[in-house]
Amino acid sequence: MVSEMSADVSATQFTYTLESPSCLTYEQRKFYEENGFLLVRGLVSPEKLDRFKERFAQICRKEVQTPGMTIMRDVAIAKTEFVPGEKAVTKIQDFQNDEVMFEYCCLPEIVKYVESFIGPNVMAMHTMLINKPPDAGKKTSRHPMHQDLHYFPFRPADRIVCAWTAMEPVNRQNGCLVVVPGTHKGELLPHEYPKWEGGVNKMYHGIQNYDPSQPRVHLSMEKGDTVFFHPILIHGSGMNRTDGFRKAISCHYASGDCHFIDVEDTSQNVIADEVLELVEKRIGSKSGIKFSDVWKMKSRLVKGEAHINEL
Repeated sequence: MVSEMSADVSATQFTYTLESPSCLTYEQRKFYEENGFLLVRGLVSPEKLDRFKERFAQICRKEVQTPGMTIMRDVAIAKTEFVPGEKAVTKIQDFQNDEVMFEYCCLPEIVKYVESFIGPNVMAMHTMLINKPPDAGKKTSRHPMHQDLHYFPFRPADRIVCAWTAMEPVNRQNGCLVVVPGTHKGELLPHEYPKWEGGVNKMYHGIQNYDPSQPRVHLSMEKGDTVFFHPILIHGSGMNRTDGFRKAISCHYASGDCHFIDVEDTSQNVIADEVLELVEKRIGSKSGIKFSDVWKMKSRLVKGEAHINEL
């Protein structure tokens, strides 16, 4: 992958990677600095991924209950008759309290790379297992081009990284990730729901007035391949044109030395209001909870020390 993108950056210009601790080669560091993502082949074993896949099935069958976990369905599927089991669930979020699923966040082979981007104090901030469904004909299985930092009220952005692991072969047919190299060097852009005829899944915000002519890279991956990417990198995914579900597992990590910010009067206020509205619906009253409080509840220490939740 390094040879496919530009890696023209001098050793004195490293901003997005750290000298120590680091398992990255010089070429890997240059590549991430220039492009905002790094694909590592065969990083997670099939046996470990099968363990997470079985746990996902147990959650879908309601054999286990995990506090705080969010279970989501595709908007097109939600409008049809109920489908039991895994086919009804397109994503689980916030699995940090499930001891089996949380093992993914703590995998040494993942964490050693994560430390190269954010340092030795490692916090798991946002966890997901995506079960992208076959498109129901409404193109709702797409994920609009977006930047993950839109959802996060913590900074600095350069000390945040996502690890995204394919749980089976991922390609253009079943909706692989699409990235716009180098966009991590830009700024957080305003997001909104795309005006798609078939509908958009809850909280699938996209960049306003996104220019589709920007050069994109489709990340075809095999089971166990893992891509690490910056939270300002513009990315999304296409439709799943196959008959099967496309599974991937991911965790956004932040340095334990990060800090929370107030997103009021910023472009992020729209997502903050939406999240807080859902929280209030769950608890049935006005709680006075803040957007940063929600993210504190989602987070869990993986390694080192955590100062981010001390505020």
